[in-house]
Amino acid sequence: MREADCADFQKTVSEFLVRNRSILDVMTKLQDAATRVNRALAKTVTSCGCLRVEASKQELPEDVSFSHVADYVKSHIEGGLCQNCADVIETELGNALFYLAAICCLLDLDFKSVLERENDRIRTLGVYSLT
Repeated sequence: MREADCADFQKTVSEFLVRNRSILDVMTKLQDAATRVNRALAKTVTSCGCLRVEASKQELPEDVSFSHVADYVKSHIEGGLCQNCADVIETELGNALFYLAAICCLLDLDFKSVLERENDRIRTLGVYSLT
């Protein structure tokens, strides 16, 4: 995402934070948005069927090096999103991003800086950043 895109997005979010300026409202709406993303993902399996979840224990060879673990780990997702499910999930993810940016606005944080800092942290720590 370009710098202007992040700044524009955060500015737009700030302009539309009229009724939801309470940090408590935004916190709970972010949690609700994350729940709606999870529900939309579940519906791809349970209602639409465009995705299937085939989950089992992740089996790794005993001699695999840590740098090659990703070659053996699976996402458990079978199939692909249909256009309708992709649209719903994109909408729900967009709502979650709105409330993340809203928290940045209310706390006077720069959304772009938060993204860059997390990107740098992940690049520096690699897989160790996700534990």
